[in-house]
Amino acid sequence: MVQFHATTIVAVKRPNGDICIGGDGQVTMGESTIMKNGAKKVKKIYKDKVLTGFAGSVADAFSLTDKFENKLQEHGGNLKRAAVDLAQFWRNDKAVRSLEALMIVCDANDLLVISGNGEVIVPDKDVVAIGSGGNFAYSAATALFENTDLDAESIVRKSLEIASNICVYTNNNISVEKL
Repeated sequence: MVQFHATTIVAVKRPNGDICIGGDGQVTMGESTIMKNGAKKVKKIYKDKVLTGFAGSVADAFSLTDKFENKLQEHGGNLKRAAVDLAQFWRNDKAVRSLEALMIVCDANDLLVISGNGEVIVPDKDVVAIGSGGNFAYSAATALFENTDLDAESIVRKSLEIASNICVYTNNNISVEKL
C-alpha cells in the first residue's frame, strides 16, 4: 500500500490571546514523489471561533474535521467537550477507528491535540506541532516562543520555514489562520 506523508502543522497561543495555526502545503506519495505542493490543511470552523489543522491521510482528516465541527455544534462550541466526544467516537466506531490522522484544535481558551487512539492532549506549553516535520517545527516554535516577543503568526511562519529546510515532507508553501 502506498503511504501518503502529509504535512507539518504548528499552532501557537500567546498569553495576550494572539492565536495562530499554520501548515505547509506538501503531500508526498511514498518516499519520493511530491503529489501536491499547495494543499491547505488548516482552517477556521464553528463560526470562525475555532482553528483546526490536520496531519495524516488527507481524506481521513477532512472526514474528522467535519465530524469535529458537528461535535462542536452538539456541544454549543465547547472545545474540550467536543474534542473528548470526538476522541471517544474515533476510538469506538469501527469505521472511524481506522482513520489515520492527528488534529490540532484551538479556540480563545484552549489548545488541544486529538489523536486516533482516543487521546485529547493538552500540551504543557502554548506551542504544539504534529506531522512529518512536527518535531522540527515544534523545536523552532518553542525557541521562538520562549526567547522572542514575536507574535503567534510570525512564530508559526518562521517555524514552518525552518522545518521546510530540514524535513523532506515539508515545503515552504505555508498557509495560516488566526483568531
